[in-house]
Amino acid sequence: MAYVISSECISCGACAGECPTGAIKEGDGQFVINADECIDCGTCAGACPTGAISQAD
Repeated sequence: MAYVISSECISCGACAGECPTGAIKEGDGQFVINADECIDCGTCAGACPTGAISQAD
């Protein structure tokens, strides 16, 4: 199950730099995770300073 980024994202880019597959890109006002590229490793969630990243339901 892929991770998702909530509206608490401050667009700092910390998560994108940590993603081993490059699944995180800058979107419209916040970063987004491409579910097809996400390998569910959770590295991005650990890098996020606002806790905006969690596993999708």
